[in-house]
Amino acid sequence: MDERVGLGTILAQWGRIGCIGFGGPPTHILLLRQLCVHRRGWLTAEEFEDGIAATNLLPGPASTQLAIFCAWRLRGIPGALVGAVGFICPGLVVILALAALFLSGTPPLWVTGAAAGAGAAVAAVAVHAAVGLIPASWTRARNHGRWIAYLLLGAAATVLFGPWVVLVLAGCGFVEVTWRTRTARSFAFPLVGGIAGGLPWVALKVGALSYGGGFVIIPLMQADAVDHYHWMTGAQFLNAVALGQITPGPVVQTVAVVGYAAGGLSGGLLASLLAFAPSLLFVLIGGPRFERLRASAAAQSFLDGAGPAAIGAIAGSAVPLGLTLHHPWQAIVLALAALWLLLLRRGVVPALLGAAVLGVGAALAGLTVG
Repeated sequence: MDERVGLGTILAQWGRIGCIGFGGPPTHILLLRQLCVHRRGWLTAEEFEDGIAATNLLPGPASTQLAIFCAWRLRGIPGALVGAVGFICPGLVVILALAALFLSGTPPLWVTGAAAGAGAAVAAVAVHAAVGLIPASWTRARNHGRWIAYLLLGAAATVLFGPWVVLVLAGCGFVEVTWRTRTARSFAFPLVGGIAGGLPWVALKVGALSYGGGFVIIPLMQADAVDHYHWMTGAQFLNAVALGQITPGPVVQTVAVVGYAAGGLSGGLLASLLAFAPSLLFVLIGGPRFERLRASAAAQSFLDGAGPAAIGAIAGSAVPLGLTLHHPWQAIVLALAALWLLLLRRGVVPALLGAAVLGVGAALAGLTVG
């Protein structure tokens, strides 16, 4: 394969996807499939689908892992490294620039209004994300009673326990594994650990211990960033989530805004590096073993428990997010966003941009936006 695809080509093509990949994982998967399978024929349809299945079994941002996996299949470790840079960096540059604007001490009034408007819609976006994950998870569930229990536990943990929700997600996974193997022989299923305390732990937790897609970062980060370490206000956290949704590239870029609030540009870069490092390592170390991972009953069982708990955590995050809103007009924006996303089933990016426009209008009309 080394002769087929140059590293410069990988950098250019993965960078292109990183620049135009608005809309999160569905868009990323579509663009990668079009590039690698249909346009260039670098991978067969079966190889690409195997990559999707394998990366969905891993914690962390699945579309980022898929992008790295495809580049790894083309050029091994050098391809994976170049593909990761191309896919991640464009969105990172954009979101750090926006973080500097939105988190500055005296942002223009229209910026404050846009942030307050977009932030008001985030709770609806969280529910929309959770609803979109339910059908596939429900279909693969072997026991729908336990599935519902895991979902409710994840939601309750987000509302009640904040940063400790990750323990509930992992616990649900291990409960499901134990349930299915209680009559079988014992086995080993390692849980990825992290370093404790501060920004490194928060960022690493997002990258190494999140199950259920990029949006699960909300319950994993909110309590740490707002309540425990006080790096940002609740309103600023809403802005961070909104920026992660409307910028291209992985939704997990939101962690860079949290890092920027905690430690400026260096904090943003450090948070992004630590959040994405597990995805790269999972592919580099586990790539040759992905077939075995897909066939692992323990891995499948763990995801069947952690997955619905993560969906519940995402949905449950709407409660603390909604409680962050302080102005009556924001409740109207939230209701309109819920109508747009949940009843009309329209896109997330237009919803957030429309909410931002309404926020600018509220600011220009003299309503309180700070």
